[in-house]
Amino acid sequence: MEIWKKKSVEQYSAVPYLATFANCGLWVLYGLPVVHPHSMLVVTVNGTGFLIEIVYISLFLAFCLPEKRLRVAAAVAAECVFLAALALLVFTLAHSTKLRSDIVGTFCMIGSIVMYASPLSVMKLVIKTRSVEYMPFFISLFSFLNGISWTAYALIRFDIFIAAPNGMGGLLGLAQLLLYATFYRSTKRIMAERKKVGGVGEVGLAQPIAQLEEHENVGAQKIGSHGSDFSLA
Repeated sequence: MEIWKKKSVEQYSAVPYLATFANCGLWVLYGLPVVHPHSMLVVTVNGTGFLIEIVYISLFLAFCLPEKRLRVAAAVAAECVFLAALALLVFTLAHSTKLRSDIVGTFCMIGSIVMYASPLSVMKLVIKTRSVEYMPFFISLFSFLNGISWTAYALIRFDIFIAAPNGMGGLLGLAQLLLYATFYRSTKRIMAERKKVGGVGEVGLAQPIAQLEEHENVGAQKIGSHGSDFSLA
């Protein structure tokens, strides 16, 4: 919604959307009756997620810079080719649902780990800038709830391919929520300062970065002055 309102992706990263797009596609393949029988819930939920990610990525492509648009479009194309190739190979070379489940399930685990780990770059930005502006709260919240829910579902059926990555995802989602709680107030302050100076776009991020650099420079000067005093003594 923020991208739609501002008509710009600003500092938002496409990585989480790309990772979720590929992950949902993998889980749809995993849940097919010819791969892993009795998993229609997996198909319907991830099929819906796959369609939603198409909308998100389309919005991202519409409002990002041309050079970034090419990279994102190429990544989407590569993911589609990979999903098609995997499906073709599995249906052609694996002749039992057990083997198909093991092969696709392994890729699903990797995809889920990548999806849950994709916000790590945003978390690094949050720590560096002391601002959660580009780490949406509801994405973090639902990432946490999604991980917990699928872990519970997997434990009922004891599906290690679902339980392992989603358990880790729940922990990463919790880490994002803790970061959000930690830097929520500083984000409000940064955004208020931005409004005062009439800045737009990246000012909210530039200010804390500049403050960090200034702090580091002051620290270096202090160390240098102490070093000079010591040598004079």
